[in-house]
Amino acid sequence: MDYFLTEEQQMIVDTAREIAREKIIPVRAELDERNEFPTSILKDMAKADLFGVFVPEEFGGLGGGCFEIVLVLEELARGCVGVATSFAANALGIFPVMIAGSQEQKEHYLPDIASGRRWAAFGLTEASAGSDASGVRTTAVLDGDEWVLNGTKQWITNGGEAQIYSIVAMTDPSKGPRGASIFIVEDGDPGFSYGKKEDKMGIRASATRELIMKDCRIPKDRLVGRKGTGFITVMKTLDISRPGIASLGVGLGQAALDEAVVYAKQRVQFGKPIISFQAVQHMLADMAIQLEAARALVYATARHIDGNAKEVSKVSSMCKVFASDMAMKVTTDAVQVLGGYGYMREYPVEKMMRDAKILQIYEGTNQIQRNVIGQELNKEYAA
Repeated sequence: MDYFLTEEQQMIVDTAREIAREKIIPVRAELDERNEFPTSILKDMAKADLFGVFVPEEFGGLGGGCFEIVLVLEELARGCVGVATSFAANALGIFPVMIAGSQEQKEHYLPDIASGRRWAAFGLTEASAGSDASGVRTTAVLDGDEWVLNGTKQWITNGGEAQIYSIVAMTDPSKGPRGASIFIVEDGDPGFSYGKKEDKMGIRASATRELIMKDCRIPKDRLVGRKGTGFITVMKTLDISRPGIASLGVGLGQAALDEAVVYAKQRVQFGKPIISFQAVQHMLADMAIQLEAARALVYATARHIDGNAKEVSKVSSMCKVFASDMAMKVTTDAVQVLGGYGYMREYPVEKMMRDAKILQIYEGTNQIQRNVIGQELNKEYAA
């Protein structure tokens, strides 16, 4: 379908698609096998100005919004969701600064992100705080002109690879969620270290590590926004980042459908290409229907957010659920279309199916997203 992209938006799509085709696809199997972070590919993205897509022009970026991010991530995910996740985590990591940071913080950090000189990550999840974000146990105590952080963050994308971290910590645990704040921690800060690199089922090209803060001291001016407003910023961050996860599902679904159709046209059984059989045609048709529906919802949600809509939580959660569920279904069906070949690592759909699962889990499980949607509906229909 034609979504009537502007000339600049089409250029962004073409650039991301070229990187996926020329830089990502040739090495995606190797990166997956080696559990290797795509450092050189991210540098290629930086040279192509993709890191600037989501950064305002005044800080060296291209001034794009949620829709432009969605376009980039969709194309990168057609190459590899692991690589695309490594890129997406930069936006997630720096969104708190863009949303609530001071002018000085923005001037200091955003140009480096826009140029790709430094990478970012988002530190929310802990052993006791995943779906229940209010379960954060990391603390921050003001000591003179420094904040002292103690705690451990778990399963942090870009952990150990990024240089800038947005960390959620409790400044007043007695206040519950209202006692949380966000801090900027930098690689090399005293008392800040990393745990082991996790060995994951999918998105193996992305790096996932613990962040360990043991009497980690940072300057007083690294507090993002006002003390106690951390969870408000977290919710705003996730509202605008979830369409990005959804777009990874769209890109992955498109890649899986492409592989399935090409194979079905080539694979001959009973003297005919299997695409000539109605059973296969119906599978491919359902895959295409679900894919286009997801793309339409994701694009509409992103444009809704860019239009400065006040209520975005419901639709943001909707597109994340629908597109990630679609990606899991479509990649599973792609494996089925390829049959025994689909189960072999020689063919990419096996990896696509493994990669798809995480989309239903990270940045809020789909069960939690359905809770959000239900709660918003309850508010809308309140007497």
